[in-house]
Amino acid sequence: MKKVLTLLILLATTSSVLAQSKLIKAASFLDVRTGKLISPANLLIENGSIKSINPKALPDGLETIDLTGKILLPGLMDMHVHLDGDFKGSWDYVYKESASQGTIRAVANAEKTLMAGFTTIRSIGQLHITPELIDVAVSEASDQGTIAAPRIIPSGHMITISGGHGDISLGLAEGLVTVGPNDGVINGKYDAIEAVRYQIKHGAKFIKMHATAGVLSMEDAIGAQQLSNEEMKTIVDEAARHHIKVAAHAHGTEGIKEAIKAGVYSIEHGSIIDDEGIQLMKENGVYLVPTRGLATIIEPMIDKMDPVMAGKAEYVMPIAKQNLTKAIKADVKIAFGTDTPIIPHGKNAIEFAALIDCGMSTKEAIKTATTNSAEMLGLTDRGELKEGMLADIIAVDTNPIEDISTLEHVKFVMKNGTVYKNKK
Repeated sequence: MKKVLTLLILLATTSSVLAQSKLIKAASFLDVRTGKLISPANLLIENGSIKSINPKALPDGLETIDLTGKILLPGLMDMHVHLDGDFKGSWDYVYKESASQGTIRAVANAEKTLMAGFTTIRSIGQLHITPELIDVAVSEASDQGTIAAPRIIPSGHMITISGGHGDISLGLAEGLVTVGPNDGVINGKYDAIEAVRYQIKHGAKFIKMHATAGVLSMEDAIGAQQLSNEEMKTIVDEAARHHIKVAAHAHGTEGIKEAIKAGVYSIEHGSIIDDEGIQLMKENGVYLVPTRGLATIIEPMIDKMDPVMAGKAEYVMPIAKQNLTKAIKADVKIAFGTDTPIIPHGKNAIEFAALIDCGMSTKEAIKTATTNSAEMLGLTDRGELKEGMLADIIAVDTNPIEDISTLEHVKFVMKNGTVYKNKK
C-alpha cells in the first residue's frame, strides 16, 4: 500500500511540474549586453522562470511553444508611465472621473502596455484627484494575476508644490477641488514628510517629486525650480528611511542639479540640463529618463493644445533634443521612459527610434529598456535572458539591432511563464 501511495504522489508531482513547464523554440535570442544573436533559442520555462537555455536533455510531455523564425528578447521595461491617463491635448477628463473610472482606464491601458511587450513598468504618478492610489490597486491586481498587465512599480501621487506642475487642481476655480499632502501637494518640509508617508503607507514602491515646472500643465514657467532645496532633501531622506527611491521630474537647469544633490535616483526629462548637471549625474550615478519620443506625438497636435502648453512645448522640445544628444555622448546612464499617455499606451516602443535619432546606438537603446532599467530599479531577476531569470519574454520577426522598428510590432508576450500574446 505504501509503495502504491508513493508512486501516486510521484506521478502527481511529475504531472504538476510538466504542467508548469514549457519549452519555447525560436530561431535565436538577443544577448542584450553584447547585441549579438544566439542560436538556437530553446528555453525551458518552469515555475515562472527560465530553467535552462538550449538544454541537452528534456523531460517528456513538455508543452512546446513553436516560435520558428522568431527572435526572443527579455520583456521590455518602461520607467515613466501614467496608467490612469489618456491625452488628446488636454487633461479635462481627470477632473470629472471618479477613482473607479480612473482605475478602469488604468486597467485597460495596462493591458495595452503588456501586449506591446512591456512586462515591467514604473507608474510614475497618477493623474486623478482621489485619496485612493490607483496604480497600487492595479499593481496588486497584476501580481495576483486577476488582470492582464505588466509588473507595476507604483508611486501613487506625485509630490509637488501648491500651484506646481503636479497640482491637478491648477486652472480650476479656487476652492472647487481641495488638495493637500495626501494628494501630493505640499508647502514646506512637514507637508513633504506627510506626503511621502501617505504614499508609502498606501503601497507606493517609488516616490515621484516635481523639482521644477513642466510643459503640459498650466503654470507659465518650464524650468523654474518649484520644490525648495529643503523640501527635496526632506522627500529623499524620508523615502530613504523606508528603503524607497525617489525620481525627480525636472526640466530646468538649477532644479535638475538641486535634485541630484538631494539624492534622487533618476531625473525625468532633464530638458534644459547643462554641462555641470551632466557631470553631476555621472559623478552620482543618477539615471536620466529622457522621454524624448513624445515630441513626435506632440508636434502634430500643437494647434489643438491650450496656448500655454503649446508655447512651452514649442520652446523646450528642440532644446531637449540637443541636451539629450550631449548626455548620450557623455555616457550618462539612461533608462527607457515614454511619459505615456503622451505617447499612447501600447505605442511605447516609439521611444527607441527617438533615442537613436539623438545619437544612441541601437544596442544601447535596447539596453535602456532592459538591463539599464533593471539596474536602476535594483532588480537582478529581469532585463536579460539567462538561466534563473524571470520568464518575461517577447518575440519579434526580425533582428532589432538591424531594424529597431520591429519592437513596435511584438508578436509574442510571456510574463511569469504565462503566454499573453502569440501572433503569427
